[in-house]
Amino acid sequence: MKLRVSAVLFDLDGTLVDSAPDLAGAANEMRQARGLPPLPYGVLRAWAGSGARGMLAASLQADPGHPGYDQLRDEFHDRYEQRLLQETRLFDAVAPLLDALDRHGLPWGIVTNKALRFAEPLSRSLGLLSRAAALVGGDSTAHTKPHPAPLLEAARRLGLPPRTCVYVGDDLRDMHAGRAAAMGALAAAWGYLGVDAPIHEWGADLVLEEPGDLLRSLDLA
Repeated sequence: MKLRVSAVLFDLDGTLVDSAPDLAGAANEMRQARGLPPLPYGVLRAWAGSGARGMLAASLQADPGHPGYDQLRDEFHDRYEQRLLQETRLFDAVAPLLDALDRHGLPWGIVTNKALRFAEPLSRSLGLLSRAAALVGGDSTAHTKPHPAPLLEAARRLGLPPRTCVYVGDDLRDMHAGRAAAMGALAAAWGYLGVDAPIHEWGADLVLEEPGDLLRSLDLA
């Protein structure tokens, strides 16, 4: 499948950056503080794309309706902020992918449900913020993904019709958001993938097995 697009928008966690080790570390710190043994990283990784909500559900069985959930969420955020970049890195092959997009003059941006409190310093430290044509965080619009509002805001900032953009993400919500925004929706199989349906059941326009597949689909490889 060959794509003809004017811009590429990416999810952040699980698509561009591997932040699961630090998210899982914050969750296990909370367990340790409560006298509970740490959970294996493999158990927590799949939940990383859902941020605090996913980590608290996996580590403490605490959902938004749970008594004291707001306090647990705030504690998680504070702990995560302290270790934001302790182990977080770009995924392998993401740096060459972004370099190639830059070389070919194809703008790219970031659309994440991560609050700007975390997304901005993380993106800055990993060298993404100065290069991205837009950064839309979880508190940049009135709605978060799977609502299309964040993607539409990114297209607005780029000055492009949404239909000329594609969105790359590693969660079923990303595919729903991309379709709702009338963008191409591409699934990143190297990411966290959540705990819902298998990736090939997401209805993505294309499943990318590794970052280089995006370049090949754009005829840039």
